[in-house]
Amino acid sequence: MMFRSFCLATCAATLALGGCTATVARDAPQTAAAPVASSEQRARNVILFIGDGMGISTVTAARIYAGQKQGQTGEEYVLPFENFDHLALVKTYNSNAQVPDSAGTASAMNTGVKTNIGMLGYGPGATLGDCASGKGNEVPLVSEEAHDKGKALGIVSTARITHATPAAVYARSVSRNWEGDSEIPADQRGFGCKDIARQLVETPFDVALGGGSAAFFGEGKGGRRLDAGADLPGEWTAKTGGTFVTSMDEMTAAPAGKPLLGLFSPSHMTFTADRTPESTEPTLTDMTAAAVGRLRGDPQGYYLMVESGRIDHGHHAGQAGYALEEAVEFARAIQWAIDNTDPEETLILVTADHSHVFTMAGYPRRGNDILGLVVPPAGGGEDGDTGEGPSLAADGKPYTTLGYGNGPGAIKPGGREMPETGVAAHQQAAIPTGSETHGGEDVALYANGPGAQNVGGVMEQNLIYDVIRKAFGWAD
Repeated sequence: MMFRSFCLATCAATLALGGCTATVARDAPQTAAAPVASSEQRARNVILFIGDGMGISTVTAARIYAGQKQGQTGEEYVLPFENFDHLALVKTYNSNAQVPDSAGTASAMNTGVKTNIGMLGYGPGATLGDCASGKGNEVPLVSEEAHDKGKALGIVSTARITHATPAAVYARSVSRNWEGDSEIPADQRGFGCKDIARQLVETPFDVALGGGSAAFFGEGKGGRRLDAGADLPGEWTAKTGGTFVTSMDEMTAAPAGKPLLGLFSPSHMTFTADRTPESTEPTLTDMTAAAVGRLRGDPQGYYLMVESGRIDHGHHAGQAGYALEEAVEFARAIQWAIDNTDPEETLILVTADHSHVFTMAGYPRRGNDILGLVVPPAGGGEDGDTGEGPSLAADGKPYTTLGYGNGPGAIKPGGREMPETGVAAHQQAAIPTGSETHGGEDVALYANGPGAQNVGGVMEQNLIYDVIRKAFGWAD
């Protein structure tokens, strides 16, 4: 097992206002958590919940949306993880990017090292898309250490299981895009780099549930091209004796005591807002329950990562309602975990890999429909609008509380269109981009259970790795 040096932070220059700044790369701030005290209670299990793209504005909007779905005004509602006693702000930048992506951020949490945007499991000395550059720049994975110490491993996501955030748990790749063999460019083959799907079936996991079956099969059933007859799940079941499932019913019926691989859709799983009663896919809560139910029997405990991957995708599409529906389901899965694990032995961490350029604006009245138009409080808002109907912008048209700094809903040259409302609405944006982008501000980290006391203040994202290791009692 490889362990990183904890002496990675170095000062490069003294700022004019005093203090010190660190050079960016492997010497980006990597300060370790303090050594574990012998009297400190240790965690048998750790569950890391990642709401992909669930920045603080998304948490606020999701809180209101969840409350309004229950007939409340919404502002007073409390999401389950907001009851946790320990809270921190987390700095999300990658070693070479102010505004990060999910590969670099999820890798930071799972390796303890900030790395370059778009890369998984390699330090910043590697070059994006250059297979050979990864050699010597591998960084430790907390999942590998967990396995070496006898713990069970679980990976759950509503995105493709080979997508950046879940892949960061088990894979190393100089490009997050190398999910299947055909995604590795011809000039990068033959240097020893394996596609991410191949790495998953070679990982000793106990439960892996998500979407993305196309990367695991050859032509006719999937997207693998170098081996037209590929059947990676078949290889995996033959090697492990595990069970491969493709539906909720199959997942429920799978025999206990054996590894479980579930791939429920060719690509990402269906948005919560688009699910129908006929859907055969499990929900995020269903998958969380299945994973915990199988992992809890391991005598050494487990490490489980659960990702709500489609919060991010709703935001990228400029559809806040889709993102908030995913966030509400995410909260439901967290509540299940709270209710069905022992807080004396299980550390639950809830965070986001990054935020989005997602805003709440105007001066809507208390209880105003979070997906609707801004309607000011009785007597008027801060801007002096005292009208009885929706507030009007300078162009004479109303606007919604939720919006984006950029994205596909940007104002067109002919002027702003009337805004849409409701779950399926595309919120308006300021800057035209084909896909709305991530945001660079800090995200929140909520913690409960043994080791939660190590969460607080403003933290570098890579220190989440140290929080996990310290909770398990693995201090160096």
